Amino acid sequence: MLLLLQIIVITLSFISLEHETLAALPYTSVVLPIHKHTDASKPLYSVQVMTAYVNMQFLKQNLLIDTDAPIIWRTCSLQWNMYQGSCPPDTQCAFPVSCEEYQCTEARTSFSYKNPYCQRETNKSTLPGWGECTCPINVVNPIDASCVQTQLNYDDFTFNQSNGGNVYTGLYGAYPNAACAPSSSLQSFPANVTGVMALSSSPYALPARLVDPLKRVIGLCLPSTLSALGVLLYGDSPYYLLPQSSVDVRSYLSYTPLINVNHSDSFGYYIGVNNIVIKKRSIAIPADAITKISTTEPYTILRSDIYNPVVRRFSMVTKRIPQATPVPPFGLCFSSSTSGTQVSLKVPDIDFSLPEGKKWTMSAANSIKQVTPDVACLALVDGGASFEPAIVIGSFQMEDNFLVFNLENSTFGFSSSLLRKKTSCSNFNYTLVSSY
Repeated sequence: MLLLLQIIVITLSFISLEHETLAALPYTSVVLPIHKHTDASKPLYSVQVMTAYVNMQFLKQNLLIDTDAPIIWRTCSLQWNMYQGSCPPDTQCAFPVSCEEYQCTEARTSFSYKNPYCQRETNKSTLPGWGECTCPINVVNPIDASCVQTQLNYDDFTFNQSNGGNVYTGLYGAYPNAACAPSSSLQSFPANVTGVMALSSSPYALPARLVDPLKRVIGLCLPSTLSALGVLLYGDSPYYLLPQSSVDVRSYLSYTPLINVNHSDSFGYYIGVNNIVIKKRSIAIPADAITKISTTEPYTILRSDIYNPVVRRFSMVTKRIPQATPVPPFGLCFSSSTSGTQVSLKVPDIDFSLPEGKKWTMSAANSIKQVTPDVACLALVDGGASFEPAIVIGSFQMEDNFLVFNLENSTFGFSSSLLRKKTSCSNFNYTLVSSY
């Protein structure tokens, strides 16, 4: 009996120690640096991830941020026996999922990108020298909407730990089912970007594949310049940006519910917008209209019945600013030079009024795009009369805004422009700090 009591005490001590260790973990999130790219057909953003560990160091890849993609995919080489040293030097290798495994069927039925122009998914492909079939799945290139046939794999990513204000030397491993794509699928991609990082609500996106102690909360801050990094933090974390290193950015945030939308081909994030307000005049939004958040559409798109009154109102309240010939895809542009000198346009805020009295403000930094040295345009695009969803918030409107997709409680947090708080998305402290 005494021996049994001793075993119970020792077991409880280990359990208590384990809980204390988890509670004392120095990190609350993992961190990924964000790059902005302008060398493709539209501005895009990527996160840098660590992949294979080769010759005592991690290989790295830049993957496009896509809040709508159903699955992570990247260029890599499938190797059945990669753990026996068959992977070529400095090559991104991954272990394939066989068509006979349940993960193959599950992946094909867990998301729907059944583009009629896609190749039919079959189980006939095999790797050279091996009789086992691979698992082809179709994805869509978010830049040119082309169909890409990829091969499902067992992947391996590594991230730095963070407390929301620093990058720790400690590492966190994630092991999602992702997909290997041919290098030919990257022709429309920015230089040095080799795949797509899915951040959607799909069961095969990154948020579904990061586990305890991390909570399903995405903190996203897109940079507005090419020269400095933005930041993606995953986990229920405070957020700190220089120079206010003691101010939790969450104190700047307002929150609105994420809406569940029955779109079989979309795993993106949607919110409700009641109206758009410009200089105290409200433009009503149809009751059936929904709003999507997109990291791959560069500018906010409005259905014509919303776009037209918004542009009319904005034109009216800026009538003292000389207009210029519109530069596609924009419909309202202004002269931004005086006597050959570029000037900063003073325009009113555009407020997106949300449920429960919340307001997401688009200041000039997020509403006016300088397209030439002499011309600046209202960065809204007419989607046409039948465009759905009725509103898509584009990435230009999200730059230097801190956004939080909280999948634990289905809310969306937004800061409006951080520039008005004397900071920006490029002010995260990437100095490496010891975890110990």
